[in-house]
Amino acid sequence: MSTLIAIAYDDIFKAEEVRLTLAKLQKEHLIELEDAAVVVKNTEGKIQLKQAVNLTTAGAASGGFWGLLIGTLFLVPLFGAAVGAATGAIGGALSDIGVDDNFMRELGETLKPDTSALFILIKKVTPDKVLDEVSKYGGTVLRTSLSKDDEEQLQSVLNTYGVKS
Repeated sequence: MSTLIAIAYDDIFKAEEVRLTLAKLQKEHLIELEDAAVVVKNTEGKIQLKQAVNLTTAGAASGGFWGLLIGTLFLVPLFGAAVGAATGAIGGALSDIGVDDNFMRELGETLKPDTSALFILIKKVTPDKVLDEVSKYGGTVLRTSLSKDDEEQLQSVLNTYGVKS
């Protein structure tokens, strides 16, 4: 079962910085993420979701490949690729994996203007090494599926270290 953590940051770029740090840590096999998304609330109060994976594009690429392959078998590769890409794009747009978009928008509405939040679903983690890297960004825990004690401990680490000068 994955663990959900949502952390708010005091500017519009910090959540994306943390997501990039987590991507680097994932390459080092210190964390395994199921999903990582950023929500930004701009000066006008408009909410913008930034998904780690564009499902429509991924679906179109996958569908195009399979359509081309099947189309080649039936001697109509271009038609097969076009139909496959369209079907894949529709399927990708309709599927929602990871953190629910409506949940992120609702929580994003509670942010102050010119701030951001990071939403992550964690499958596996090496807590001490990952916390060392992400604690320097600070942040406020908005919501988690952690136990109350673990959530308080996470907030304490974020408060204690914050941004080091």
